[in-house]
Parts: sequence; C-alpha cells; structure tokens
Amino acid sequence: MSRGAAFTYSPLLPAGDDLTEYRLVTDEGVDVVEGPGGRRFLTVERSALTMLTAEAMHDIAHYLRPAHLAQLRSIIDDPKASPNDRFVALDLLRNANIAAGGVLPMCQDTGTAIVMGKRGRHVLTDGLDEEAIALGVYQAYTRLNLRYSQLAPLTMWDEKNTGTNLPAQIELYAEDPNGHPDAYKFLFMAKGGGSANKSYLYQETKALLNPQRMMQFLDEKLRLIGTSACPPYHLAIVIGGTSGEHALKTAKLASARYLDNLPTSGSMLAHGFRDVELEAAVLELTRDFGIGAQFGGRYFCHDVRVVRLPRHGASCPVAIAVSCSADRQAVAKITPSGVWLERLETDPARFLPDVTDENLESEQVVRIDLNRPMAEIRAELSKYPVKTRLSLTGPLVVARDIAHAKIAERLDAGEPMPQYLKDHAVYYAGPAKTPEGYASGSFGPTTAGRMDSYVEKFQAAGGSMVMLAKGNRSKQVTDACKTYGGFYLGSIGGPAARLAQDCIRHVEVLEFPELGMEAVWKIEVEDFPAFIVVDDKGEDFFAEVTKPVLGIGKR
Repeated sequence: MSRGAAFTYSPLLPAGDDLTEYRLVTDEGVDVVEGPGGRRFLTVERSALTMLTAEAMHDIAHYLRPAHLAQLRSIIDDPKASPNDRFVALDLLRNANIAAGGVLPMCQDTGTAIVMGKRGRHVLTDGLDEEAIALGVYQAYTRLNLRYSQLAPLTMWDEKNTGTNLPAQIELYAEDPNGHPDAYKFLFMAKGGGSANKSYLYQETKALLNPQRMMQFLDEKLRLIGTSACPPYHLAIVIGGTSGEHALKTAKLASARYLDNLPTSGSMLAHGFRDVELEAAVLELTRDFGIGAQFGGRYFCHDVRVVRLPRHGASCPVAIAVSCSADRQAVAKITPSGVWLERLETDPARFLPDVTDENLESEQVVRIDLNRPMAEIRAELSKYPVKTRLSLTGPLVVARDIAHAKIAERLDAGEPMPQYLKDHAVYYAGPAKTPEGYASGSFGPTTAGRMDSYVEKFQAAGGSMVMLAKGNRSKQVTDACKTYGGFYLGSIGGPAARLAQDCIRHVEVLEFPELGMEAVWKIEVEDFPAFIVVDDKGEDFFAEVTKPVLGIGKR
C-alpha cells in the first residue's frame, strides 16, 4: 500500500484579513487578567454579550451597508437599467432612508435571528454565552417595532407563536479568530422567510464540472429563484463541499459577503476559494434573464459570489443562496479594547439622487380606485397588459397563510366565501408592530406562492379576484385567473417602511384577531405602487423570463 502525502493543513475557508470598519459600542464588561505562564486572558461579562446582540439586531433592522446602498444608486445611474429597475431601486433607497430613522424596520418580516460566534482560547466567560445572546435577541425584538415570527411546535401538528421571536439560531465555535486568541468575533444576521426559502441544494456529479454544462445548469436553476425574495439579490453559489449541509452553510455565509477575502485560486491544501471569473460570467448571465429588479430589466442581482470547495469523489453538492433587498447582517468583535460592531450607514439619504430621474416619474402610471365595485376594478385592469405600472388607492383586505387555511376549511364545510374577499382585493402581508403615532407598522408584501393552492378554490367561490403580493406565481394561478377573470398584481418587495409611512392610512382587524399578524385586516392605502403580473387573459409576465435558454456557450 502506498504511503499518503506529507501532512499539511489549511482552514477549509481561510478568512483573510478583516477590513471591516467598526464602531465602539462600549468598553464596559471586558477586562484583561494575567494567567499562568505569562498569558493574558480577556474576560467578557454576560452583560456585554447581551448588549452587543441587542445593539446588532437593532442596527441590522434599520441600517444597511454603504456598499449595498451604493449598488442601489448605481442602478439609478445606469443608462442600461430598465425604467422598472430604476423605479424599484429608488423605492428601496427611499425605504432605507425611512428605516434609518430607527422607528420602522426596513422589512416587515424582521426575520429569524442568526448569530455565529468564534471565541479565542484566551477568552473567558461564565459559559452561558448562548443564553446571554438569546437575551439580547429577546430585548431587541420585544422593545423595538419588530415582528415575532417564530412558532413553537406544541404537537406534530399544532403550533403557537412564541411572542418573543425566540428561539434564535446561535452557533458558537472555539477557535482563534484571525489568529487572535484574545478575541471573540461574531456574525449577526436577520433572515426573513422569503430569502431563507430560496436556499437550494442540488446533489450533482463530476459531469457538471465543465464550463458549458455549468452555465446551462445555472441558467436553469437561478431562474427558479424568482422574485419572491425581493431582488436585486446578493447571489452566492457554492460548488463542492465535504457535505451537503456544509455547502449550504457556506452559501449563506458567502451571500452575506462574509467570505469575500477567501483566496482566489486553489491549491493542494484543498481549501475553498472564490472563482472571480465565474462570478463575472454568472452576473452577466443574470443580466440577460430579463427578470430584473422584480418587474423586468437587468438587475436581478447586485453581485455574485462563487465559492469552490473540495469534495468527495462520489459527491458534488451545489448550494445556492441569496441575500435580499433587506440585506441584514453585521460583523462584530470583542477585544481587550472593548465591544465593537460593524459601522452601518446611518445617513442613506446621501445616496438618493438630488433630482429625481425623469424616467422614474414619467412612465405611465394607471390609477386604480379600489373603492369601486369589484366588477368595475376588474374591467379597468382588463384594459392593460402585464407589466403595467399601477397606483392603488382605497381599501384592501389583508390575509395570508393561516387565514387562507381557515377560510378554505369553511368552504370545504359548505360555508360561503366571506364577503370581504368578494368585495375587495386581497393583499398577502403580515405587519410588524405599529409604533405610537403611526397608522401602521412596516407592512410590505409576503411571498405570493405560498397561497397558490388556494386560488382556484377561492376564485371559484367568488373571492380573491384581485390579489396583491410579491414574487411569481405557479401556472395553476394563471389558469385560474384566465378561467374566472382574476388578476395578480405584484407589489415591490422590500420597501415595507416606505409603504407604512407613505401609503397606508388606516389599519383595522376584520377577523381572527387571535392570530396576531396573521389576522385578517382591512387597510386603507393611497398611491400604493403595483404592477400587473398575471391578467384575466392568462398572460403571466414571469412565464417567459423563467424559461432557461438552452445551449449557452462557454464562458
């Protein structure tokens, strides 16, 4: 038997230098003590972990990275961007400006709290780090205008909202971050359901590992992401991996730009690396999809990260993940000098154009009066093709997953469709908490596809004839709209704070108040932006742009 190669070691994901700009949160709760052998130990009190976590969850709910905001501005300035691209980018910048006021979070789905920590060997705590971090999550979500989204399983079939947004996903590792034994480094994330649901794992083979086949594969799979997770995206693709779960974890980290400083070439040390050439090719591929920033154009993605990992010879996992327009993450560190948090942008207004681009405001906008009878609303919508930009004013009924399930149970029992779903358009959404003095908390659209299975049943009973949400729908929805004369309108995914401040004038509960944000609501809106995505003739804007182009050439 031949002997193995000489022992060599590299971290699987060499992190590179930390180039983050930090701000000091506090210098309290940390101290340095002398230990045996002349070693110095950093002691961290529980209160420091809790304070850092609460501060981080506040910041990522309200602020974005300057680089992300600069990318939004670049869309507005790009003459190749479509009018819809620029309209969405401007709305997202306006939303960021409102969210930065610290009252309304940038997205109504304030997400699952995810915390990853790496503790150096010379860092001492009381050992209850996870509990201290969970307390910080609790403080942020219960004190701020954030939404509780976590459901406790009481039985296999029964669930109840925890009312705190706990539990958080907390992962702690024992390693010297960037070679510093007296440092404790963190990544904080808030991951909403829309972008979390767009994480994919494909178990492929060696046959995928050639340029032409890879681009054909990505052309097909990336289109399936659709728009329900609120593009433009930060897209991450991981090829290879010692396991499927590690490939997925790496994709999530890469989508947060946490792995930007990986090496850009491989070696026999078998570490992961970024393929910047393939990143550029995939970005151009997404430019040609035609999906754009939600309603047609070039900006399906801001950027792309492609990470190549080692693999078992019999396995070739491919993981895909995105970070959405609510690009919520921040890194942090605790060192002998104090508790530090990534400096996010608190003045996003500096990225807004001084004068609104003419193309953003001169596009034809059809104004729809929702106070009219449903038959008249549908007749007006029927005059216009898909992709038409709308401005909605009047009443909307708000209902999502649990309310739809309850109404479906009524129909199955022979009861009639509620009149409110016959008389009004239905908006799929669930609000965050309402701040004092506001008509509404952040109140953006939820993913439409989760309600697809109800549409044919509801429209056959005379309800849900006009639907409003984000993302693409299945063919069964298009078929139902053609059969029953219905419409699906796409709302811009992402600007929940702007919708709450500028468009929503009144909110009241109609039914199921015990469901909290999942209740049926009635809201009054003014100049609420939307686009016709599916019409009563069976036309679907997304049908063409989600078809892969076969036979793509080599990169």
